[in-house]
Amino acid sequence: MPELPEVETVRRGLNRVTLGLSIRGGEVLLERTLSYPVSIEAFLAGLTGCSLKEWCRRGKYLLGRLADASGADAGWLGVHLRMTGQLLWVAPEGPLPVHCRVRLCFEGGRELRFVDQRTFGRMWWVPPGQAPEAIISGLAGLGPEPFDAQFSPAYLAQVLKQRQRPIKNALLDQALIAGIGNIYADEALFLSGIRPKTLCAQIGPRRAKRLHEAILQVLTTSIEAGGTTFSDFRDVYGVNGNYGGVAWVYDREGKPCRVCSKPIERLKLAGRSAHFCPSCQR
Repeated sequence: MPELPEVETVRRGLNRVTLGLSIRGGEVLLERTLSYPVSIEAFLAGLTGCSLKEWCRRGKYLLGRLADASGADAGWLGVHLRMTGQLLWVAPEGPLPVHCRVRLCFEGGRELRFVDQRTFGRMWWVPPGQAPEAIISGLAGLGPEPFDAQFSPAYLAQVLKQRQRPIKNALLDQALIAGIGNIYADEALFLSGIRPKTLCAQIGPRRAKRLHEAILQVLTTSIEAGGTTFSDFRDVYGVNGNYGGVAWVYDREGKPCRVCSKPIERLKLAGRSAHFCPSCQR
């Protein structure tokens, strides 16, 4: 599933190519891709004639601020890529991928295509005057963004100290920290020297500070690398992310640790894989 660095990479790409261009129309090829409104006609009517003023990111959600022809508020276009979603900026004469779910046609002869093999991705049109949180229910329960001031070492130590669950599970909880998933939880735990099964209450303020620093470090590095591509992720131009080639532990089971050369191990926690170095992490 695309995580914060991948979604941020897409957001930046969308801000480069779509802003100020009018949406001329489109086509919904898979109706259940729409979460709101469920009517294809209403969804396309809400977008047609509008342009994007900016793209924002909240956790793993993309939010495009819309304006009508006069520049007035026209609502929001919301997108969640889920497991295999891609937003691709292409020429309309290009071949239509078999898994294309929505096409939006822009002035200047380009299309924004939502391609999603597993069909878990979703799109919303939030009408003007409505807060995105009122329509996109998943936004309301998100915790602070890792790069926001609210996400401080003190905040992290506080939310962990009374929780009796593995730290890897806590890092995946979007109500505690928005945007982190399996890849970057593993990577941050490696950089902070903490094993995935360590209970949150055992972390303490000093290790919480190291973990906070590691989270910011690994997210920054991955954003600079354009995210991670292990299977489906692509940026708006269809280009793979490059972080996977320098990952410390994620998806490296049996390979030598980049620090101590011991084989990377993998275990299961709450149905998810966790990769770690048995020597570097305690």
